[in-house]
This record gives sequence, C-alpha cells and structure tokens, in this order.
Amino acid sequence: MSITENVSAQPARDTRKPPNRLFKNMTAKVASIPMVFTALVVFVGCTIWTIYHSFTKSRLLPAPDKWVGLDQYERLWSTRRWLVSIENLAIYGLCSMILSLVIGFTLAALLDRKIRGEAVFRTIFLYPFALSFIVTGLVWQWILNPQFGIQSVVQNLGWTNFAFDPLNNADIVIYGILIAGIWQGSGFIMVIMLAGLRGIDEDIWKASRVDGIPTWKTYIVVIIPMMRPIFITALVLIASGIIKVYDLVVAQTSGGPGIASEVPAKYVIEKMFQSQNLGQGFAASTMMLVSVLVVLIPWAYLEFGGKRRD
Repeated sequence: MSITENVSAQPARDTRKPPNRLFKNMTAKVASIPMVFTALVVFVGCTIWTIYHSFTKSRLLPAPDKWVGLDQYERLWSTRRWLVSIENLAIYGLCSMILSLVIGFTLAALLDRKIRGEAVFRTIFLYPFALSFIVTGLVWQWILNPQFGIQSVVQNLGWTNFAFDPLNNADIVIYGILIAGIWQGSGFIMVIMLAGLRGIDEDIWKASRVDGIPTWKTYIVVIIPMMRPIFITALVLIASGIIKVYDLVVAQTSGGPGIASEVPAKYVIEKMFQSQNLGQGFAASTMMLVSVLVVLIPWAYLEFGGKRRD
C-alpha cells in the first residue's frame, strides 16, 4: 500500500473546537439561578444590612444616618443580661455537645448489635425529635414541676426529703433546660451514628474477633476514628441548634427565674420586638453570627483542608 493510500485510509482528525464551558450543563445552571439569587440577596444581603445597622442608633425603625460606631457593642458587652445569656449558652452548648454525642453513639452502638425489636427501639428513641421545642419544653416543665413531677412522685414513694426543682433554682436552671434538650436531640444523633456504623465493613469486626480484640477497644481504636466525618457532621448540627436555642427556654422558664436562664436568641428577639431597640438587637445578632463562623470555619477546615493535603 502506498503512502498516499495509507494516509487517506486513516480517519480524519476532529478539528472542531470543544464546547464553551460557559454553556456546559446550561439547564442545571439555569435551574440554580433562584437558589443563587436567594443566597446572595436574602442571606448575604440581609447579613450585610444587619451588620451595618448594628453600628447605628436604630430604634423602632432602621436609621442608617444615625451612625454611632461601636457604641452598641460596648453597651451590649456591659449589659449583665447579655453576659448571663453568653454564660448559659456556653454551659448548655458544652454539655449538650458532649452528652448528645455520648448518648447518641451509645444508643447507636447498642442498636447496631442486631438486637430483637430494633425498629421499635429506634422509633422510640427518635420520636422526641419529631416534637417541636415548644412541646418538648412544656412536657419537661410538667415533668420537673415539684407539685406533680419527679419530685412529687419520689416523695410519694417514701423519700419525703427528696428535692428536685431545677427550673425554680437560679443556680441550676440551665441544667433543667439541658435535660429537655438532650432528651429531644439524642435520638437524632443516634440515627446519624447508626448510619455511620452500618457503613463499617463487616470484615473489620471479623478481623477484630479473630485477633481477640475486645469490642469496646475495637470501637475506641478502630471504629470511632473511621467515623470522624460522621462525628464532625453531628457536631456541626448540634452546634447550629445550640446557637439558636430559644423555644425551649421560652416554653420552660421564659428566661427566669429572673434572668437566670436567658440565652442570646431570646435577648435578640426581645430587644428588637419588645424593647424596640433595633440597633442593640442587630449588634447581638451580629455576635451570634460570629459564633456561627467560629463553628463553621473549623468544620470547613477539617472537611476540605485535610482533603487537599491528602
């Protein structure tokens, strides 16, 4: 075969230019426009608007021309009510994170042993999460009521000196609210952990049994490190719920006794809608935004920073 025939027999090279990336997946891009618009205008725009007005002396209505600088933040951090709310949020948040993870993982580990009636127990543990915080708060307000709650039941059983009235004790009222929060949220964390445990390869359990490794040590040394992304996701979900906790406090104590159970979200709402002090409410909500960033930035670093290094 001649060189000319050989060249002509080869398929012609495609000289067409690749499609422009701008028009690639155009349908998906058009469909995402409402979401992008909502994110930019509603979330980002309103956040910038709120931060700006936190530096103004806005009262009943926004007053962008009444610039006062950092006065609202100085007044905020010199208010005892705000400081109490921050202290309560720290106590509630730390205890809620630790207890929710421990209880949720423990329940998930027990259910993962393929026990009889697993579906029933899973439904029972998850059921409180289906209730609103208002309902949960009212239920636990009755349970912790000294006249007909836990204290009354135990005293009727013969322990007449028993006293358990956390919602009327300023020193421990936040722990009474914590009980209700843990009761509602642990089931949800259990489901997340159970999904992670069900994703563990069964060969790992077989290998640990062959090597004679105790079950508890397998969980600590092997299973929990493998579930690191699950734990991080659970922590972010718990933290997001902690920062905006409001309904539970209003339903159980309305911030009392006195201001002993105040939380930042309640402070913001009351300043904006009851005291008609938008500038102070905007400053407090900006501080709450900072607390959200404190949670999200480490999560983003652990999720995406580590992957880039790998």
